[in-house]
Amino acid sequence: MLSLHLIVGIAVLATNLAAGLWGAASWYSRRPSVGFWYLLRVAQVAVVVQVALGALLTLEGREAPDGLHYVYGLLPVVVALLAEGARLVATEHELEGLDFDALPRDRRAAVAAAITRRETGIMAVSALVIFGLALRAAFTSPL
Repeated sequence: MLSLHLIVGIAVLATNLAAGLWGAASWYSRRPSVGFWYLLRVAQVAVVVQVALGALLTLEGREAPDGLHYVYGLLPVVVALLAEGARLVATEHELEGLDFDALPRDRRAAVAAAITRRETGIMAVSALVIFGLALRAAFTSPL
């Protein structure tokens, strides 16, 4: 189980770094990317699996010598949840005071592009923060 925890930890690092960089590039170039969202969701699932494996290891009696390992291991879930909330607030902010259906087609497209860009930026930053937290968790690991 410990080696699986290590393998999934590497997956957490790799997928979050890749999603963060892809999202940042997409945000910067103002080009929406469907692939970014799929990779982001894979990265989020990897985080949840990693936390579950860590919990199972703890229940088996294997404990990290440094309590910071647990903090840095659990914070990515908190960051992901906060980012999802911020993403929803950002969408509401863009739509505030607009009757979207009454807008001309080109204005609707511009609003949709602005929403997508803002959401991509938020989630790219969250993936990079999660990468940093997971990297720190790896450095506090007993392995």
